[in-house]
Amino acid sequence: MPRRNSSETKIYVLDTNILLHEPHAFLSFKEHDVVIPMTVLEELDYIKDSKKDVARDARVSIRSMEDLLHEATPEEMLVGVSMEGLGAGDTAPTGKLSIFADLNMAEAQQVFTSNENDNRIINVALHIQKAYAPQKVVLVTKDLNMRLKAKGAGLAHVEDYRTDQLITDIKYLSRGFHVFEGNFWDNVKSVDSRTEGRDTIHTVPKSILPEAYINEFLLDDSKEFAGLVEEISDDTLEVLDLGYERLMSRHAWGITPKNIGQGMALHALLDPHIDMCILTGPAGSGKTLLALAAALEMVVERNMYDKIIVTRSTPEIAESIGFLPGTEEEKMLPWLAAITDSLEVLHKHDENTKGSMNYIMEKANIQYKSVNFMRGRSIQNAIVILDESQNLTASQLKTIITRCGEGTKLIVGGNLAQIDSNYLSAVTSGLTYLVEKFKDFSGSATINLDGVVRSRLASFAEENL
Repeated sequence: MPRRNSSETKIYVLDTNILLHEPHAFLSFKEHDVVIPMTVLEELDYIKDSKKDVARDARVSIRSMEDLLHEATPEEMLVGVSMEGLGAGDTAPTGKLSIFADLNMAEAQQVFTSNENDNRIINVALHIQKAYAPQKVVLVTKDLNMRLKAKGAGLAHVEDYRTDQLITDIKYLSRGFHVFEGNFWDNVKSVDSRTEGRDTIHTVPKSILPEAYINEFLLDDSKEFAGLVEEISDDTLEVLDLGYERLMSRHAWGITPKNIGQGMALHALLDPHIDMCILTGPAGSGKTLLALAAALEMVVERNMYDKIIVTRSTPEIAESIGFLPGTEEEKMLPWLAAITDSLEVLHKHDENTKGSMNYIMEKANIQYKSVNFMRGRSIQNAIVILDESQNLTASQLKTIITRCGEGTKLIVGGNLAQIDSNYLSAVTSGLTYLVEKFKDFSGSATINLDGVVRSRLASFAEENL
């Protein structure tokens, strides 16, 4: 069991979903002790052999715990094995990891006597809280209902896993652009401008926007200035002058921007120097349509890439894809209808819309792939469109991003208001993590699309429902 009577250290009891969300989560608690109930190991054992996408995460977590505990005796596993030396830097763990044999708990020690796994885990936390009082015992789970049950049963401290949570509120999420009040040049006291070919670059004091980051768009209320931060030094910003009207005149595959957000998105999508473009925003803001139009423009018209790979992940795909008839691409079609809908919009004025779509799908080599089958691949010289990414964890997104090889551009789209996962919220979504982690990367750009342009019906629903 953990160290007793330590006023400075806490005891964290981990739920199964924490180790599925982040397989090495038990290493994230610094000097504090971590307890894994036997029920959690049972759940991981059941999940590791399943066909669900999280089976890999379960196996990774089991292996990493086994690496630490494989030489420990049964008694040492119950008392706790030190995690020192398993990490680096200030966040390296120094506490102990122990296994709690909750299957042997006497009924008199149990608050919940029903045999559900959640209840058994809560029983462990309550028992340790009583045995180790006044030391702080914390149950960590992503299951909101479990947190309510634990609180109601008398557990003083219940938390979500926040180690990978980079912001406290979604309103602080980077939007990819900054709007100055009034005219941009009224905020600038000194400027040094130069011309490079057709481009004009302004060197302005960093004091006008101290928190600026690479590839952040700069706009003003006057709708005259539009720029892009290209380089940041200790005292200055180098801003590429794009021009508001120039942004609004961008076009791809017959699509032109309906608002400045779409103009910025098209600029980033068509920029060959940007390897990853992240599009966030409400339903109907044009994320999928812009991504597909830009992809077709770059593959068919400009021959910059060889193919388009479209993928997305939903909870149903992992369990149901194998039972649908047809090839992998045919199985994926029900979940990727947003792409075929967008293709129809792009070719709705053609004489034969169906024929145009089939021709373009073959010409652009559009491939529909399941996220589950992306693992282990190396995708070269392609555009990868990842739709509905708000339902993915940071580790799942890492798996996809690391598949992208030389000459590949990744377009990530998602709406943080439409999260279907049981264990993710807007601030813990992998999409939020991605936006914050990549905002200082010169090969990445983020655009938050504000306006709903799908229809006046969709716009009214977004604002009022």
